[in-house]
Amino acid sequence: MFEIEQREIINVPENIKNILRKEIGEYKVLDDDMDRLLYSYDATRIKMLPSVVVIPETEEEVRKVVSICYQEGIPVTPRGAGSGYTGGALPVKGGVLVSFEKMDRILEIDEENAVARVQPGVVTYKLQQEVEKRGLFYPPDPASYKFCTIGGNVAENAGGPRCVKYGVTREYVMELNTVIYSGEIIHTGRPTLKDVAGYDITRVLIGSEGTLGLFTEITLKLIPKPKASKTVKAIFSDIASVGKTVKDIFKAGISPSALEFMDKLAINAVEDFGHFGLPRDAEVLLLIEVDGHPKALEEEIVEVARICELNGASVEIAQTDREAENLWTARRSLSPAVSKLGRVKINEDIVFPRSYLPEALPQLRDIGKRYNLKMVNFGHIGDGNVHANFMISGLDPDELKRTEKAVEEVFDLALKYGGSITGEHGVGITKASFMKKMFKPKEIEIMRGIKSVFDPEGLINPGKMGL
Repeated sequence: MFEIEQREIINVPENIKNILRKEIGEYKVLDDDMDRLLYSYDATRIKMLPSVVVIPETEEEVRKVVSICYQEGIPVTPRGAGSGYTGGALPVKGGVLVSFEKMDRILEIDEENAVARVQPGVVTYKLQQEVEKRGLFYPPDPASYKFCTIGGNVAENAGGPRCVKYGVTREYVMELNTVIYSGEIIHTGRPTLKDVAGYDITRVLIGSEGTLGLFTEITLKLIPKPKASKTVKAIFSDIASVGKTVKDIFKAGISPSALEFMDKLAINAVEDFGHFGLPRDAEVLLLIEVDGHPKALEEEIVEVARICELNGASVEIAQTDREAENLWTARRSLSPAVSKLGRVKINEDIVFPRSYLPEALPQLRDIGKRYNLKMVNFGHIGDGNVHANFMISGLDPDELKRTEKAVEEVFDLALKYGGSITGEHGVGITKASFMKKMFKPKEIEIMRGIKSVFDPEGLINPGKMGL
């Protein structure tokens, strides 16, 4: 799992670099060692050097890059902000890496139809700010929302805390412009709420991790901005009670806009990182947000607090927006905070059906204990998406072997309960070997067939998802 397979590296010949420079522009084609290094890694910290980095500014330039590379047998790897945790933006076979950092314009916000048209390099937070000025709302909010991009979100079908109520990225993608292997631009979807004509190719492209084509324009559905929100902080003495609380909240007919948990190690890591005032002696902390009409919120938040207390929690309701924002800033600080607990962070984002959480969560915690590893658990417990993090030195062979076995048990546990090996990070290269655990051979064969239709020569983001 922790070793990357031997790979064939394809370098871009000088004559092809010159063609790219002529067609795209001299300053948009980078091949010196420093530029290549800067685009060689993502949040996995694995480094894979591209032969050339191309930074297009228009859809037509993307089309030219793909067309030239495909004709010459050169791999093309799309890249957003490089914030992914599974190596999806790494140029596994070298070749050309296409960075969308300059295609970062919001093309249109149509208030009447509640849609936004954007280029793939638009930062998620920037879009959210712009639409909220107009009383609209774009809910998907991955932890990296202040720097990740819409194109990357679509490629990974990104989630976040709010997806428990509002759904993940795919629920908001209405149209896509995608450059495929031939250099042609295909348009999928419609800017309408209903469309059942033909196969849903848009859904096939969402979550495909950039392996089928390169997105150049995205139309997103927007919804009315919630009028208000309230946040509860609940402190528990055991993890099983947290799982039961989650079940009870939904059974009560309440749909939280976010429902997040942190275990003791996570809480203390956040406090060391930012001093947010979280209780260091708490075994588990649950953050619950409800949003909607102010009058309805008062009843819902009281009921949420009551359910938490019935399950043994100590409860506080944030009294001001500032208090609530402090709690959510603490939650969003988890990833960098936890990274300080070890030289290497193995971050798995498994998913359980909610009904199994009381039974599954204690077993998950025990995996770390059984292998004598520092294991930090947190995540989007409202939709069953748990981030299991193993913090290791990465230098001890025995520790690496124990971690590999522990990770495999984590995946086995999720699959045992009908869950998934990934809820939002994707498969990329780090989870590719586990695809056969989750899917039957025929199912993987079908996926490979889809890949071959969009990418007959296997040159579009090759080496990902085990396909």
